[in-house]
Amino acid sequence: MRVEVDLGLCESNGICAGLIPEVFDLDERDDLHVRSPDVTPQNETRIREAVRQCPRQAISLVE
Repeated sequence: MRVEVDLGLCESNGICAGLIPEVFDLDERDDLHVRSPDVTPQNETRIREAVRQCPRQAISLVE
């Protein structure tokens, strides 16, 4: 499983980067980047929380 972000929906508010900065990153222009798209047993809970808290529902998990 991996993380995908719909950049057309994303507002780059940074909630996801605050929850799990090793996966999500905002650059100096406030553009969101996925640093590490792979969902692992170690990061799955926090990634799912980022998906749940995304105000625009721009983050998804895909097989």
